[in-house]
Amino acid sequence: MPRVRLNTTQGDVVVELFENESPETVANFIELVENGFYENLEFHRVVPHRVAQGGCPNGDGTGGPGYSIRCERADENYRRHFRGSLSMARTREPHTAGSQFFFCLAPLSDLDGQYTVFGRIIEGMDILAKLQRQEGKSEILPPADRILKARVERKRDHEYRAVPYAPAEPAVSGDST
Repeated sequence: MPRVRLNTTQGDVVVELFENESPETVANFIELVENGFYENLEFHRVVPHRVAQGGCPNGDGTGGPGYSIRCERADENYRRHFRGSLSMARTREPHTAGSQFFFCLAPLSDLDGQYTVFGRIIEGMDILAKLQRQEGKSEILPPADRILKARVERKRDHEYRAVPYAPAEPAVSGDST
C-alpha cells in the first residue's frame, strides 16, 4: 500500500493509504503531495481528543485545490473512523472534498459512512497529541503547527491523478416528434 511521510513542526507522521478501498481519494492525495501542495500549510483546526485538520491553502477551512472529488465513503467497503484514521474533510455536500483532510485523535463512529477514510497512521501517533492551532491573533499564543514537507515514500507502479467530480448531466426531456 502507498505511504506518505508528513514532516510537521512537531515531528514526522507516516500514513499508509487504503488504495484498494478509496482509489480516487488516494490518487488525489498522492498527486497533491507530489506537487508540493501541502508544504507549509497549517493544521487550521485542532479539536483535542477529536480531530486535527489540515490541507487548506487559506488556513481557515475555506480553501482547496480548485476542484472536488467523489466521496467514496458510501461504497460497500468503506473504512471506519478509528484512532489514527486519515479521512477527507468536506462541506455538508458529499462530493466536495478536495485537499483538506483530518486525523482522528480518538474513535469517531459518528463520522462512519459520512467521510472517506483513506489511510491510517503507522508512525508518529504521539505527534498528533502535540499539534496546536493558534486561536486569534495574539503574540503570546504559539503559532499553529504546520506541515513543513510531505513526500511519497512508497506507491504502486502506475500514475496517480485526481479525478475531479462531475455530477451526472440531468436527463433531457422533451417531445422527439
